[in-house]
Amino acid sequence: MTSSDIPMVLEIDLLSFPNPWPKNAYEYEIHQNPNSRPWIGSILDGGNEMICSFAVFWNIIDETHIGTIAVHPDYRNNGIGTKFLRELLSISKKEGMVRALLEVRESNLQAIKMYKKFGFEVDGIRKKYYRDNGENALLLSTSLITNT
Repeated sequence: MTSSDIPMVLEIDLLSFPNPWPKNAYEYEIHQNPNSRPWIGSILDGGNEMICSFAVFWNIIDETHIGTIAVHPDYRNNGIGTKFLRELLSISKKEGMVRALLEVRESNLQAIKMYKKFGFEVDGIRKKYYRDNGENALLLSTSLITNT
């Protein structure tokens, strides 16, 4: 991800989450956070390269924390999210990470189903984690040694 990608990332973020990140958060992740791994995924659509997904991973010691990941609604349900996540977890493993973790809304069954394909398991619950509606977040993690 580069600064020039941020407008499209913000559009996908807004379409995907009730509490999208602000522009300055992405600028920080790109330019100031040494632990950050900001990514975009793109496809050819009508001959034009289009950003269809984005993610921000944080590598801390030997764990990668998935801070955010989304696919544009127009490109969902065709395997892009699975392919994108597989590639990013593979990169994390190559960078020496041994575990991946994240939080996900309890109601986001589609995302939970995808994460389970990668061996993610529920480690706990963050009660009333999401400020927009007080929904709980499931804490998920997986080994990058055995599950990627």
